[in-house]
Amino acid sequence: MSLLSVEGLGISFGGVVAVDNVGFAVEAGQVFSIIGPNGAGKTTLFNLVTGIYTPLRGRVTMNGELLTGLPPHVLARRGMSRTFQNLQIFFRMSALENVMVGRHMAERSSLLADLFGLPASGRQNGVTRDAALALLARVGLADVAQATAGSLSYGALKRLEIARALAADPKVLLLDEPAAGCNAVETEAIDHLIGEIAKSGIAVVLIEHDMKLVMKISDRVLVLAQGRRLAEGTPREVRENPAVIAAYLGEHGTREADRAHG
Repeated sequence: MSLLSVEGLGISFGGVVAVDNVGFAVEAGQVFSIIGPNGAGKTTLFNLVTGIYTPLRGRVTMNGELLTGLPPHVLARRGMSRTFQNLQIFFRMSALENVMVGRHMAERSSLLADLFGLPASGRQNGVTRDAALALLARVGLADVAQATAGSLSYGALKRLEIARALAADPKVLLLDEPAAGCNAVETEAIDHLIGEIAKSGIAVVLIEHDMKLVMKISDRVLVLAQGRRLAEGTPREVRENPAVIAAYLGEHGTREADRAHG
């Protein structure tokens, strides 16, 4: 049984089919990438899987448990976490505080303890702080824990978002263009981080336009075109697929994909 299984998902907006009968399966510790041209339905598919949209057709299961139609906060409790294409950072808070926010579901103190500053609240805050510091170290941001998020570089903010998503202790982590807008050095750091996350046993589902990164770190790749499944396979199978080259990769994309294995 796959950790995450998506079967026949579909949704339409105003009569326009955005995602049509798309499915895939991801195992624990696997990096599964979803690629395709702009408007192919990649982020819409993410929104269906993570409960932001309710699919008109199809189903999503995790460890055999039906998740279709559940809201995002419930899915987060079941072990599904994600980042977004556009940064969702609290820029006036510190890097540490941003990650601590992501731990809120794991906290055990009561509302009364928080309101009156009881010892239980202080103990829980200490546990949350320690966990957040460990996550910042994991993504290479330990030295900026106290810095205001708004003062960090773009690449650091991308890693901060990943740390906050990891704070929920997910089994499945969905990353929507984690390297978008990053330079080569920042992309390399994110590449390494994604690999380390997968090695820890978390299933990583990735949307990304950087073909060199996709082909280097992915176990399997799904290609979407016009909301439909165009191809799926290993990175080599996908980059050598004539239909994928014609619809998406083209000559330049194929060269970038080949460089990952050069």
